[in-house]
Amino acid sequence: MRARGWWASAGGAVAVAALVVWAFAPRPVEVEAATVTQGRFESTIDEDGKTRLRDRYVVSAPLAGTLGRIALREGDWVRADAVLATLTPALAPMLDERTLREARARLEATQAAVQRADIRTERSRVALELARNELRRTEALARQGFVSPTKKDNDQLAAEAAQKELEAALQERHIAGHEVEQAQAALVVIRRGAAPGAGFELRAPIAGRVLRVLQTSETVVALGTPLIELGDTARLEVVAELLTTDALKTRPGGRVLIERWGGPGTLQGQVRLVEPGAFTKVSALGVEEQRVKVIIDLTSPPEQWQALGDAYRVGVRIVAVAQDDALKVPVSAVFPLPAREPGAAGTMAAFALRDGRARLVEVKVGARNGAEAWIQKGLDKGDQVIVYPSAAVKDGVRVRPRSV
Repeated sequence: MRARGWWASAGGAVAVAALVVWAFAPRPVEVEAATVTQGRFESTIDEDGKTRLRDRYVVSAPLAGTLGRIALREGDWVRADAVLATLTPALAPMLDERTLREARARLEATQAAVQRADIRTERSRVALELARNELRRTEALARQGFVSPTKKDNDQLAAEAAQKELEAALQERHIAGHEVEQAQAALVVIRRGAAPGAGFELRAPIAGRVLRVLQTSETVVALGTPLIELGDTARLEVVAELLTTDALKTRPGGRVLIERWGGPGTLQGQVRLVEPGAFTKVSALGVEEQRVKVIIDLTSPPEQWQALGDAYRVGVRIVAVAQDDALKVPVSAVFPLPAREPGAAGTMAAFALRDGRARLVEVKVGARNGAEAWIQKGLDKGDQVIVYPSAAVKDGVRVRPRSV
């Protein structure tokens, strides 16, 4: 009986000890896990922008006189060379020497503008030829596998941008020639005089819409008085003001997504120009920022954005990094390691889930966006990583993925 009682006591003690050990034994840490995937990765610079006309033209009075009532109103469509207004010259008994000199100076200024437009046109032709030569070389190397498809796409976009720049230069040359004709006609009227009741016709330099009518009623106007503002709403561009640190990541020809513009879907665009000069702007928080204007062309078909007008607010996402077949993990899975040496930047790491334990893995991150990180080294497709690792997660700790 005594032996039996002893064995029973011993068994109870062992059971209690086992229960205590089990109760205080470390439990696997519950974690959230995600799978390393492979696909296209894009890192964008998000900013607000505004639309604006690529070119706007202010038709002003080429001579002093009486302006007839203008019947045009904002939004009206006018053809190129259409009559906008009639101006009756105010002729003095003797020729006004000051008016004559002003007319001559205006003619010389318009002729200089023609020369400047010719130079810009030739420069644009040279830039287009260079872009086409570069594209041909890139296409030949791409067929042999020496350059990436991204390089070919960038050169193709650069050639398209150069073509549009040439078209804009030719349009500017046409406008400059029209202004010379107006200045010459005004000078002839001043020199020879005009018959009573004769009027000088002001004509539209381009085909477009009337943006503003600055003088509607019949009135006497001085030389150079602005009368009508014209613009072609089919030639819109988007202007975004980026921080200088973000502007350094932006290149002409880069792809742009235009969102929050008021219509359905997302519009496509491409960067045409990053202006070389920055300016200081005070943010809503009172912080001085150095910003740069980035000019974006709309590449979507015009019928998709024809409802847009001048100075409309839009949201732009400029693609700074684009990579096909990139290894991607949630951005919350990577974190910096402490620097091994004072002053040295820490490397990036992630916790991989292997054999039920968390394993600290150093990774090389190519780029990050708001949702994903591009992993260049350290992980493979299909690996499980821990998302939002807590302080309890350490290298070698037992973990258990939390069921969703």
